[in-house]
Amino acid sequence: MEWIQTYTGVPFWPLAPKMEDIRIEDIAHSLSMQCRFNGHCTTFYSVAEHSVRVSKIVPPEHALWGLLHDAGEAYLTDLPRPVKSQMERFRDLEDIVLQKVMEKYGLSWPMPEPVHHADMVMLETERRDLMRPCTTPWSIDVEPLKDIIAPLSQQEAKELFLKRFQELCTK
Repeated sequence: MEWIQTYTGVPFWPLAPKMEDIRIEDIAHSLSMQCRFNGHCTTFYSVAEHSVRVSKIVPPEHALWGLLHDAGEAYLTDLPRPVKSQMERFRDLEDIVLQKVMEKYGLSWPMPEPVHHADMVMLETERRDLMRPCTTPWSIDVEPLKDIIAPLSQQEAKELFLKRFQELCTK
């Protein structure tokens, strides 16, 4: 079998993605069920919530890109950075899926730099708020946000993701 069944029941071919198989409900549901940091944070914190937060700290013209920047993970999952850096084929597939998502929602490729920067700001904020202290420093050279993260439940994160998508697509 070379396809996955999505939450909405659609077959999705991750090695040959088609725009018509991409559903925002599938992306929201899957990302809300995936925990950041491969589950090594102190409490459940979803990729969906992370994505909403990124969408709110980028310039408004990049907000939809910020919301969808991890959408490929809905179809391929994610890998820890040191592992992903060694898996060129996986990174290529991730780019192919993400490009299809961006094409579906009318966004340009590649990721705008402000989205990448916001992702790093969120990473540093999440490290501070959701990870235990570590003896090895992380190499993130950005300041975290002032606000402290109080993670949402899976269902709350899913609903917030869908609400944010609607806000951004009805402007």
